[in-house]
Amino acid sequence: MHNTMKTRTIGDRQVGVIGLGAMPMSVAGHMPDEEQSIRTIHAALDAGITLIDTADAYTPSHEDVGHNERLVARALSLWGGDTGAVLVATKGGHTRTPDGWDVDGSPAYLHQACDRSLKALGVDSIGLYQHHRPDPKVPYEETIGALKELHDAGKIQAAGISNANPEQIRLAHGILGERLVSVQNEYSPRFRSSEPEIDVCAELGLAFLPWSPLGGIGRTGELRAAFVEIADAHGVSAQQVCLAWELARSPVVIPIPGSSRPESIVDSAAAASLELSEEELARLG
Repeated sequence: MHNTMKTRTIGDRQVGVIGLGAMPMSVAGHMPDEEQSIRTIHAALDAGITLIDTADAYTPSHEDVGHNERLVARALSLWGGDTGAVLVATKGGHTRTPDGWDVDGSPAYLHQACDRSLKALGVDSIGLYQHHRPDPKVPYEETIGALKELHDAGKIQAAGISNANPEQIRLAHGILGERLVSVQNEYSPRFRSSEPEIDVCAELGLAFLPWSPLGGIGRTGELRAAFVEIADAHGVSAQQVCLAWELARSPVVIPIPGSSRPESIVDSAAAASLELSEEELARLG
């Protein structure tokens, strides 16, 4: 059954305040089987999550590019709810090679990657297409220009960027205007150096999608202790406290925790209704 969840805005779309990062289903060292991954996506959707984040590079190897996109598409085709309310975000420009990972921000490659993602997702237009990672070999304005071309061709409905600094966000916004709706950077209790990017997103009206939002929560030490103690006081998990802390940072923040088990994403989704006091937020820093 589909549950309602508080919403936030990405461009002209309303999505649940918690999203699902689908990367662990295809890249983790111990990948779950496909049926478990589909159950996890269905559990997220049933919990009111309406943003699913994937990428063409989320794949077990360079020989299976688009693996996660195809998995998400299959899960959506098997779900009994309103898939029209679900925003699928994918990314291109971070490539897989026999030796690991690389980048290609050339316009020619992004056009090719977008066409491949359209096919993998089984759609005529991608809801949110994000440039995955800057390529030092390609001027950033050329890469962003390719996103503009894809949007104007109707292949994508909105554009996003990932792993971008404040200057790159402003440059992309200057080129794309209202076509640019989101920035996806790493942000968590352990990794807080994206604070300036969050502020730029708030200024420009862009959604900020923290990837790896639970970083540091699974570790020992003072950081984990504070989150655990507050979680115990509320009778919830430390993961929920972490996500609620991020939601309190700015109304543009929409965390996308990764998950490979239904139980984990259902727990994360519950953070949407957790309210932390000013004293608790101050303690978490």
